[in-house]
Amino acid sequence: MINRPTRLELDQNWFMVISASGQYACAGDIAADSPRFPAIVPGTVARTLTAAGRFDPANPAKISDRDFWYLTSLEGERAGRAILCLDGLATIAEVYLNDELQLSSDSMFAVHEIPVRLTGKDNLAICFRALDPHLAQTGPRARWRPQMITPSGMRLVRSTLLGHMPGWCPDIDAVGPYRPISIRREGDYLIDDLRISSGLGDDGEGLLDISFVFSGKVGDLKITCGGETTPVMISEDGRLHAHLAIPSIKPWWPQSHGDPDLYDIWLHLDGYDHLLGRTGFRNIAIDRDEDGQGFAIRVNGVNIFCRGAVWTNADITSLPGDRESYSGFLELAALAGMNMIRIGGTMTYETPEFYALCDELGLMVWQDFMLANFDYPASDPAFCDRIAAEAESLLKRLQGAPSLVVLCGGSEIYQQAAMLGLPRKFWAGPLTEEILPGVAEALRPDVIYIPNTPFGGDMPFLPNTAVSHYYGVGAYCRPLDDARRANVRFAAECLAFANVPEQASLDNCLAVPAVHDPRWKARVPRDRGASWDFEDIRDHYLAELYAVDVMRLRREDPARYLDLSRAASGEVMQATFSEWRHPKSSCRGAMVWTLQDLLPGAGWGVIDSTGLPKPAWHALKRAFQSLQVILTDEGTNGLYVHLVNEHDRGIDLTLDIAALRDGSQVAVSGTKALLLAARSSLSLAATDLFGAFFDTTYAYRFGPPAHDVTIASITIDGQSQPLSQAFHFPRGRAAAFHDARLEASLQRDDDGWFIDISTDRLAQSVHLAFENHLPSDNWFHLAPGSPRRIELAPIRGADPDTHPVGEISSLSGRQVIRL
Repeated sequence: MINRPTRLELDQNWFMVISASGQYACAGDIAADSPRFPAIVPGTVARTLTAAGRFDPANPAKISDRDFWYLTSLEGERAGRAILCLDGLATIAEVYLNDELQLSSDSMFAVHEIPVRLTGKDNLAICFRALDPHLAQTGPRARWRPQMITPSGMRLVRSTLLGHMPGWCPDIDAVGPYRPISIRREGDYLIDDLRISSGLGDDGEGLLDISFVFSGKVGDLKITCGGETTPVMISEDGRLHAHLAIPSIKPWWPQSHGDPDLYDIWLHLDGYDHLLGRTGFRNIAIDRDEDGQGFAIRVNGVNIFCRGAVWTNADITSLPGDRESYSGFLELAALAGMNMIRIGGTMTYETPEFYALCDELGLMVWQDFMLANFDYPASDPAFCDRIAAEAESLLKRLQGAPSLVVLCGGSEIYQQAAMLGLPRKFWAGPLTEEILPGVAEALRPDVIYIPNTPFGGDMPFLPNTAVSHYYGVGAYCRPLDDARRANVRFAAECLAFANVPEQASLDNCLAVPAVHDPRWKARVPRDRGASWDFEDIRDHYLAELYAVDVMRLRREDPARYLDLSRAASGEVMQATFSEWRHPKSSCRGAMVWTLQDLLPGAGWGVIDSTGLPKPAWHALKRAFQSLQVILTDEGTNGLYVHLVNEHDRGIDLTLDIAALRDGSQVAVSGTKALLLAARSSLSLAATDLFGAFFDTTYAYRFGPPAHDVTIASITIDGQSQPLSQAFHFPRGRAAAFHDARLEASLQRDDDGWFIDISTDRLAQSVHLAFENHLPSDNWFHLAPGSPRRIELAPIRGADPDTHPVGEISSLSGRQVIRL
């Protein structure tokens, strides 16, 4: 019988003691009468203090000036040799076993394995030292200092920048054992330094290469994957290797373009089956376009329009790394049609559970290394060694994960220096252009590496070359057509707005008089030192879209102001992605800033801090469809209709287009049946469907406008519900407001609850507010003669048999339907 390696999670019976900085040298010095209270492991100091009623995440107290001791007893554990595994200690930590120092760690991103000998009567203590003395260290002189991060000493500390960006997130310091602690006992064998490389061959076969270090008696070893088995070979360097060619493998695709098929990898060891890991088979490459200035990600030979959002964190108070904490946010990302998540350099590394979910959901991951904005001491060998070690640790844990497609040397380092007028020799250096790409090539050669984001061209931040952070539409208040004029190639972040949550979230989680209370503004993100915040940015576009006096509306009708605000950011996002996704666009991808909020309120996230979608999420869901119709205003060239099919099969569909006057009277219409080929797009002039000239964009202005909205729809034969719709407002959305009369009925079938909704004339931003249920679409425009069926799914944790209760309304009139 084989004695397997075992792991004991140390997640119970921890206690915390708080002391002044440097008060105790070791756990044995702690006064016997010092207050002790239960500590949460894995978790942070902030999480433990919150549970004890001594910390308010909404108004965080300073904790970087004290020491925090985590204490537990290992009495009763079997004596003998063991490995103490510490997966993440934030940030300056000392580990003691029976008052003997075992480890000093100065990086929250380091993973440690400490050989120890247990006696059966052991005490384990971890001291998290005050961060302030380390932040006060000067180090090599910096050539620039970023405005958004405080204090400047953070450039020398290997810790997340979350909590150190005023105006961006709560000031909650990352302190504590935020990743699991365990004891590993060796068995008859040990598998170490596992390398998994999977890809696709020219004939579509899956190619799998496995290597690892094996400690123990080598018996009959075989590898199985995808129904194929091969023996393990021993090389001269002592590593074990196996190669598999798996015929007719199902490739891994981002979920927008296919199925994310995964395969288990098994090691057969003398009759015992050991799961080595899981992988998907795909090939990744970059297409730089014909001019060499583009940036398109190719998966399995297909250019993918990458769309998604920047990940912040599942919970800044506790920095969780478990599957349950991730799943709600990532499942909503996939449900919205996203195919990529970016983890930016200002955040923190997530666990393999995060990647496993992305593997399963078909979400590609763009992973920055945790470097951002600062002039890091790249000439310090010790600092570079720490960065290399944390990169190696990350990539060794992510062997075989097909979702990892981009590794990036950090965020806005090059941009920060370039915008201050410094030459390229000051931005770039061995850290991002030699050390990190070397680690990436050694451990994940199947993944794209770029040195920084933004990146490319003479100035790294210009949007018309390679990778940019595009805020022309957004923070810079440029008109909507700037999204086209800027010739964006790939936006690793974009479209930051103070997105207003649904009213139920505000009522439940932010009990303040909305918009008139200082506590409302305290939750609105801002750039440090700026004279404006991101609500001001949203208000700018609200005024542009709806032709209202925003300040007066905010004072006199705050409920209407909030509803228009909810619609506005989503409308801007949808219009911008329409410019970027049509066939002639230069753009190959864009990540919205950000996926989720860290606190209740009008934050950047398109998902609120409770895990519920905001109105902007629904707009992105419509903009991210794999089969889609798009309308673009080409001025005197008229209105153009664009069709996009990202599926791997051709689709027969019917395209309908109609221009309406007064929201209901058809001024002109057209229809066309066509086959949209697999992985293809098509552009048509609206006049081609009308069969005659019609001033769809109201560019020629021959007399008063003949219509106020044009609606394009695509349907499949036999289905009345449109698969996708696009709306164009030649005179603006305000001119297309009509007192629409909605009709709605709530029904149930074997699949669940749904609502059939219709209108007598155009109804803008129809919204459904239902307790405990999430509508399949929301804040959508509804055309007359085109009823919609909206499915209602129970929110996470709700009873699926609960009868939906809620109301329906729109921005077009004051009608409210209660069901």
